Amino acid sequence: MKTQLSNSTLRVIAGAVMAAVAGGAAALQYFGLPGVRWLGCAVVIMMIGEFVLVMRRNRAKLKENKNGLIFGAFLAWLFLMLMAMNTVATRPWIVLLLLMIICGADIGAWLFGRLLGGDKMWERLSSGKTWSGQIAGIACGTFMAVMYGLLGTDTFLPQLMWIGISVALLSQYGDLTASWIKRRIGIKDFGNIIPGHGGVLDRFDGWIYVLPLVWLVMM
Repeated sequence: MKTQLSNSTLRVIAGAVMAAVAGGAAALQYFGLPGVRWLGCAVVIMMIGEFVLVMRRNRAKLKENKNGLIFGAFLAWLFLMLMAMNTVATRPWIVLLLLMIICGADIGAWLFGRLLGGDKMWERLSSGKTWSGQIAGIACGTFMAVMYGLLGTDTFLPQLMWIGISVALLSQYGDLTASWIKRRIGIKDFGNIIPGHGGVLDRFDGWIYVLPLVWLVMM
C-alpha cells in the first residue's frame, strides 16, 4: 500500500510539473514566441534520444527475430513525428485540442479501468488495459473535445465528437504499440526520467499515431 501511495504521489507531482512546463510554453506563445512549437519539438527529440539509448543498451535484441527492422521502423516513425510536430504546432489551438483529448482518454482509461475492471484488451502486451478502460477512455476523450468547443465558441460542434473519438482511439493504440515494442526489447519502461511515469516515450506514447495523421490531414 505504501509503495502504491508513493507512486501515486510521484505521478501527481510529475503531472503538476509537466502542467507548469506546458503553462510556460503557453505564456511564451501569448507573448508572441512559438513556445508550443519549441516544447513539442523538444519532447519528440527527447523521445527519439531515449529510444536510441534503449537500443544501444539492448544491442543483442536487434539481432533477434527481425527486431532490427522493427526497431528501425519505429525510430523512423519517431522522426516522422518530429516533422509532424514541427508543422502541427504552428497552430497551437490544434495542439491544445489534441492535448485535452489525449489526457482525457489517458486518465479516463486508467481510472475507470481500475474501477470497473473486466476483460483484458491484450494481456500479453499490457496487463493493466481493459476493454472497459478503453471504452471509458474514448468517452472521456470525446467529452474533452466537446468541452473544448463549448468553452471556445459557446457552441456545440458535432464534428468535435468524431475528432474526439478518433484521436482518443488512436492515442490508446499508440500506447499499445509502445507496449509491444517494450515487450520485444524486454523492458518495463523506456526510461525513468519522469517519476511515477517512466520515460518521456512512456508518457507521450499516445501521440505516436495522432501527430502524423493530423499532419497528413493538414497537408
